[in-house]
Amino acid sequence: MMQAAAMKAMTNLDDIKGAIAAKMDSASFTSWISPLQFDVCDGVLVLTAQNQFSADYIGSVHKSVLTDVACQFGLELNITVRGGVATATIANDNNVQSYTPATQNVAPRAAESNAFDAFVCCDENAFVLTACKKLAAGAVSFSPLFIYGPAGCGKSLLADAIENATGGRVIKMSGGQFVSEFTRSLHDRTIFAFKDYCRNCDTFILDDIQALAGKRATCEEFAQLVMDLRAAGKNVVLTANVAPGNLTGFDRRIQSLLASGLVADVVAPTTHVKRVMLMRAGVASDVADAIAARTACDGHLIGGVAMKIKTYTELMGTSVTMDVAQHLLADTLQKAKTPIAMVRHMCEKLGVSYDAVCGKGRSRAVVLARQMMMSVLKMATDMSLTEIGRVCGDRDHATVVYAIAQIEKLKKTDLVLSAQINQLIADCR
Repeated sequence: MMQAAAMKAMTNLDDIKGAIAAKMDSASFTSWISPLQFDVCDGVLVLTAQNQFSADYIGSVHKSVLTDVACQFGLELNITVRGGVATATIANDNNVQSYTPATQNVAPRAAESNAFDAFVCCDENAFVLTACKKLAAGAVSFSPLFIYGPAGCGKSLLADAIENATGGRVIKMSGGQFVSEFTRSLHDRTIFAFKDYCRNCDTFILDDIQALAGKRATCEEFAQLVMDLRAAGKNVVLTANVAPGNLTGFDRRIQSLLASGLVADVVAPTTHVKRVMLMRAGVASDVADAIAARTACDGHLIGGVAMKIKTYTELMGTSVTMDVAQHLLADTLQKAKTPIAMVRHMCEKLGVSYDAVCGKGRSRAVVLARQMMMSVLKMATDMSLTEIGRVCGDRDHATVVYAIAQIEKLKKTDLVLSAQINQLIADCR
């Protein structure tokens, strides 16, 4: 009889686990629920976690599922910590939690019509700039609006402009801040208040979402936040250094959620944009032209150059000529680019070996990179096809013609590759 009772209890626990697994995605069940110790005692389903962090997270994120399953079996729910008597609260009950962000201002604001003036736009960025302006004006709702591009292209500047131009209540955090605040709220047992705080807004902006990579609990919480805000008709704005599908450390489900709104890329500053940025800072037109042509396509770097010239002018009481600029910016200005230097630079950008590209490497990635480089050199320089073939590993004329034709064909259907080509052309010019 004792053996039968033990077998019945074991079967019940297996049934309970199966019922929970059926209501959750496999990743969450495997990561959080499966490691728990399951017991039934006096009509209570007792789930024992290894540490307080796990107990707090499970009790807050998976509370409803666990409670529903326990009720199906006529049980109450209790989450405990191994080696202790602390329990994770499964409902907020009558405890009023309060949460105060470390440094945050979320007061309702009046929209500033000129908030986007600081962003110097080129033709390639006209779409994303218009989308940001429409969202800030309340004319459309993109949830989420996902803005991506390389460092120094202006993603954070656009996020700041949306924050300043949007009426109503706006919450803006960096990815690192969200991770820190979420962890702190778990530690301080104010997770419910933190959830309410993030949802009590008209627009939620997260800058550099890649900071959440690999942090499973934080990613799960943020995914739920995005879904809740979208369901409530609120706007979510996200920035990252790559497109949603290329984010590492995020599972496919979250990548899909991030790509479910409007995804728009921002290209790095072109020569024209760099020139305008420098002239806005008071740099003479001829000097701005020369510096823009010899400075990397990085908005942060251009801002630093402009600040250095402006400071020099104020301190020395004289304007900056090109001779002065060459001495002042000797550590910044690039030397004339040789074809080999361009090929090496593109190898770094595309993540392939220079020796493989110029050698006999025939892997798919190397062949595509080599073809892209030939196409870029054709559009960014005055080199002949024979010269392009020579710097790409002594390829013949026919090979270069074929490579350029292949890339032109791919550009019509692959928008990501087309954007990469445009960026490489801008870097080589």
